Amino acid sequence: MTDHTAGASEPVARAKPGRKPDPARDAEILDVALEVLAEVGYAGMTLAAVAERARAGKSTFYRRWPSKEDLVLDAVARMKGGEVDVDDLPDTGALRTDLLALFKPSSIADGERKLRVMTGLASLLSTHPHLAKAASSAIVDPWAAALNRLMSRAADRGEIRSDAAIPALARVVPEMAAYRALVQRKPFELAFLTEMIDEVLLPALAPHQPPTPH
Repeated sequence: MTDHTAGASEPVARAKPGRKPDPARDAEILDVALEVLAEVGYAGMTLAAVAERARAGKSTFYRRWPSKEDLVLDAVARMKGGEVDVDDLPDTGALRTDLLALFKPSSIADGERKLRVMTGLASLLSTHPHLAKAASSAIVDPWAAALNRLMSRAADRGEIRSDAAIPALARVVPEMAAYRALVQRKPFELAFLTEMIDEVLLPALAPHQPPTPH
């Protein structure tokens, strides 16, 4: 990111050579960032508060995340992308049950926490619209990649149309879910997911039926 206006009141350090990032330690810090974002929102969140709660060395912390928006986007990417592994996807033998298994409904408490986090992200995007592309990559892309693979697998076994617009359709549910969370401030519920699968995706992917003779 090149824009650091949101963190202007906090010390900002340019990236310098140093210790290689520790994935496990980074994950701990990003989890703390999500906690703070859910508690106080984007406006009330500070890099200093996250570093203090995570007990992170400030020099390393600021080299790793030179601005608040950098930290928030990395944290949200961990929250969303960490939920799906494209190399370990459900394989039930049918696309519908694969999709339902992929989007496992979370507990009510976890869902509410994620909604508060997404509300904080919505606040970020309202003041920094140029970050929308990065936010989409963090939120939508991991799930779209997983759906793309599930749909391609279904096409290979002849379950859906071979000429279906899989890359575009793979983004429908993740993008609608992001809109639902960021704009409508609604949780991602099983009823919504089922409706999207049964009324939008599967009809669009269904094999063409021959015309009924008169």
